[in-house]
Amino acid sequence: MSESQVSSAESPAIPRVPVFSPGRIWVLTTSTFTQLVRMKTFYFLIVFAILVAGASNLNLLYTSAQKLRMLKDASFGAMSIFSWLFAIAATAVLIPRDLEDRTLYTILAKPVPRLEYLLGKLFGVLLTIGVALVVMQILFTGFLFFREVTVLAEERQSLEAQGMSAEDIRAQLELVRAQGVQWQLIYALIAIFLKASVVAAVTMLVSTFASSTLFTMIVATIVFVVGHFHKLAAGYWMHELSGSLVAKLVVKPIVMIIPDFRVFNVTENIVGGTPVDAGTMLTLAGLALLYVAVYSAVALYLFIDKEF
Repeated sequence: MSESQVSSAESPAIPRVPVFSPGRIWVLTTSTFTQLVRMKTFYFLIVFAILVAGASNLNLLYTSAQKLRMLKDASFGAMSIFSWLFAIAATAVLIPRDLEDRTLYTILAKPVPRLEYLLGKLFGVLLTIGVALVVMQILFTGFLFFREVTVLAEERQSLEAQGMSAEDIRAQLELVRAQGVQWQLIYALIAIFLKASVVAAVTMLVSTFASSTLFTMIVATIVFVVGHFHKLAAGYWMHELSGSLVAKLVVKPIVMIIPDFRVFNVTENIVGGTPVDAGTMLTLAGLALLYVAVYSAVALYLFIDKEF
């Protein structure tokens, strides 16, 4: 047996490292989640619980249905604000913090592709937002249920005192129940999460070329605000500048690049009692997935060219 054959027989086989590993992404996701939890991000839940408790105990000059509607408006409004603010703040700080702590160098020195690093960070933010939204939904549903029971009892007592018939009382109580706990409220939660996912992807894209965390937050916030109005403004400008060079070079690129966040505002319809079908939610999920995929691909292209 030759010397080369002996050495090859004695040396152990080198394990092959997979090019793409969901396991590595999950490790980065959980570590990012742990990092964000240690930053005391869930303290907002205390504020949310106080807000919902206060809104549920307000006894202003509203009808029974309006009292429940006000509680839903306040709760989902707080969920929406928290989700997009956290998506911007948390995503903007992750890469700069890893650079400052030199964690990024340690991760990329291992067989971890930059795609997996970005996906791990993005999914970690989304996991944190998802957990927070689920906890807030549970708190909100509990408050809404007990408030609904109380309001229904008060409404029944008031209607019976007025001498209304049993059929009329039943009809009035159904109007109140329509503003109570409904399974469609889950659709509202999903819509808020989908919007936050797109915001996080946009923020991650900006963070790959931004010079500072503050700049990333400012740009992401501007994109978020513009994304709620640019379709309306673009429609006006396209009508006024139809066929012009400005419309082709300025307006159309803005409409294509900046996401239309208004399409995710189905929460208002659900809170108002207007049902949203499953097909609409699937369309929103597909649109959010497309936005996240495109922005993540551009972020990866910019991140690969960076020297660390």
